[in-house]
Amino acid sequence: MMKMLKQSELNIGTLGHVDHGKTTLTSALTHTWTDVHSESVKRSMTIKLGYADAVIMRCEGKEGVTYTTGACPEGAESREVRRISLLDSPGHETLMATAIAGSSIIDAALFVISSTEAVPMPQTKEHLMVISALGIKNVIIVQTKIDIVGKEKARANYKQIKQFVKGSSIENAPVVPVMANKNVNVDILLEEIANMKLPERDTASDPVMYVARSFDVNRPGTPIKDISGGVIGGSIIRGKFRIGDEIEIRPGINTAKDKTKKESYMPIITKIESLSAGKEHLDEAIAGGLIAIGTDLDPSLTKADGLVGQIVGHTGKLPESYNEITLDYTSLNRDDIPKQGFRENEPVLLGIGTGTAVGYVKRARRNKLEMELKHMICIDRKSKISILRNFAQRWRLSGYGTLV
Repeated sequence: MMKMLKQSELNIGTLGHVDHGKTTLTSALTHTWTDVHSESVKRSMTIKLGYADAVIMRCEGKEGVTYTTGACPEGAESREVRRISLLDSPGHETLMATAIAGSSIIDAALFVISSTEAVPMPQTKEHLMVISALGIKNVIIVQTKIDIVGKEKARANYKQIKQFVKGSSIENAPVVPVMANKNVNVDILLEEIANMKLPERDTASDPVMYVARSFDVNRPGTPIKDISGGVIGGSIIRGKFRIGDEIEIRPGINTAKDKTKKESYMPIITKIESLSAGKEHLDEAIAGGLIAIGTDLDPSLTKADGLVGQIVGHTGKLPESYNEITLDYTSLNRDDIPKQGFRENEPVLLGIGTGTAVGYVKRARRNKLEMELKHMICIDRKSKISILRNFAQRWRLSGYGTLV
């Protein structure tokens, strides 16, 4: 048996239209149901980003080679080949900004398309634009719910999928039909994931992590002396963190007492008390995978995703926070939204890192957008910022920008 893989090598996002089976597929791959947020359970749809870790095992036995994230059949030779983190994104159009935010920390995507509906559905089209805009190269198309429609309709749907992606950045992506709830072809999908090319990681630069979730892990009624500090979860995009490191979280806490005045933020300084990846405890965490950092922070700061969208790094090494930004803007070629210029004071929704922000356009000239932000944000200069505009009371992905 090879050495245990303690940290994930790939962050894989699930993208696709609402109710096409993303969360069910994630459960089939990882044996974890990621819709644990109370509102998600109540509405039977993914509201917040969910994530789960899994280790892909290669099983070699009498019946040949298979792949699983569970136990290999008795008597088969087993070997760990890859540890992965799955990020389950919402598909509903009103939650596109959350999906876009999550896509900033993924290395690869499972593009989920149901056999039960015509291709493409609205968010299927928009998620393909996200994949193209953010330059996600590692993509597997997963054709779900084939057991519901039967063989002939599944084949017709497959042809629609191939026609839909023709000419796109994922034209040659493999298409894997699955019955996720019956575990059919899940092993084939795991084999495709196991053979994905791993991204190159920068572990030498100053570390940067996007916060995707934050928690208060204490149970109600816990004695004060036993209270654990707040926990932040997310993905390191470069560098490494170690237990004992002093870290800074930006933009931090809004210190403005008068809500009618301009916001002023104070960065949060804390210490890394623990590092973990799933159930594995780490002394050091590098880029790749979803990491939980235990801190000495008051858990009231981290409860209920209070720090989502913020950036973590070594003290004094993070970029500045901004109330106003200028972007180089690239428009997406869409035929389903009006082709019109930006208006002065037009509100836009921005997907930044793992968070979202509201901005107001102050000036638009050619491909430059100057805007004022409703709340201060910290932006890694290398990141792409997705831009959604409101047309007919619907937020629609119109393009993306980079900080000037």
